[in-house]
Amino acid sequence: MADNTVEDELWEEFHSLVNMSSAELQAWLATQDSAEATEALPDQAGDERSQAVLDILRKRRTDLTTGDVEVMRSVTWEIRTARGQEPEPTAGDEEWRRRLMSIGHDPLREVGS
Repeated sequence: MADNTVEDELWEEFHSLVNMSSAELQAWLATQDSAEATEALPDQAGDERSQAVLDILRKRRTDLTTGDVEVMRSVTWEIRTARGQEPEPTAGDEEWRRRLMSIGHDPLREVGS
């Protein structure tokens, strides 16, 4: 990670687009898993990618791994693709909202909230 400018931009964009806190995301994942009649432990709820986003939210910037950076790039790309460059709060359909919320983006909130 030699280019700190890119890191700064990625860090800021990720934390702007991922507009749920780690506690909110964990609660959402546990709720979704319980709604789907799974027996996951609350701290293990959600899929691997959701857990990776949750782990990143709990880390300091200096503790990020190369894998974390790749997840951050992937998640910011997915949110931008789904929402466009200037996302306005919108409900969308239920499946779309659940997919975005599983990676920490609540489309009913303003970006950066």
